Amino acid sequence: MTKREEVLQALFAVLVGTGIPCRRNDPKTEHIPAGGLMVLHDGDPGEPEATMSPAMWHFIHSAQIDMFAAGANRDTVFDAMCEAVAQAIEADRTLGGVCDLCLPDAPVQSQMDDYGAVPVKAASVQVSLYYATTDPLG
Repeated sequence: MTKREEVLQALFAVLVGTGIPCRRNDPKTEHIPAGGLMVLHDGDPGEPEATMSPAMWHFIHSAQIDMFAAGANRDTVFDAMCEAVAQAIEADRTLGGVCDLCLPDAPVQSQMDDYGAVPVKAASVQVSLYYATTDPLG
């Protein structure tokens, strides 16, 4: 397994551990549970910096968590989701030792209103994952 995949699996496990339904790389969300829904997208590992002795590639990988809350209490559910994710990451910023640092950004929110549908509060949270590997492919 690549270091990249190991780090992404560790982040996904942290998100699942919040108890909020979570999927990975799911392009289409059809149903949002009452407690909300999160989708982790692998994102972009970016251009690594290299050191030569020993040969190491240092990545700042940008993953994305999409968060969705629907219904009348969507503001409260959304806030609870943000708090749960913040606490879970704060508890171990190295994701069990698989990365050097995990830093989420503030959520970028949007309101999704489809005519005749239940309003959905949505946000994207960029997560910077700092890690190094001996293989430039990840």
